[in-house]
Amino acid sequence: MTSFALIIKHKTQPGRRDEVRKVWERHMAPAVSDNPGHTAYFYCFDNADPDSIYAFQQYASAEASQEFLKTAGYAEYLKEVEPLLSGPPQVTALTPVWSKGA
Repeated sequence: MTSFALIIKHKTQPGRRDEVRKVWERHMAPAVSDNPGHTAYFYCFDNADPDSIYAFQQYASAEASQEFLKTAGYAEYLKEVEPLLSGPPQVTALTPVWSKGA
């Protein structure tokens, strides 16, 4: 398996998680759906913290993840979402070695 994955934790401004989700749905859901470099994507609310969001993203390659960051949809998302976040995301890069399905 040669894919590349990320786990990203976003911390929102207090009480703004639903607003962040709306921004994500407007910009990122269609961009990810249309991106062949994304092989899996999970957008998740943290059950223990009402101001945290996690995204698990699997890409065909590390290069595909970098290319996605250059898209207009991602730039528009960042511009709109950054004021709703408490700071930069926590990003963990991973190398998948086994998965079910796909």
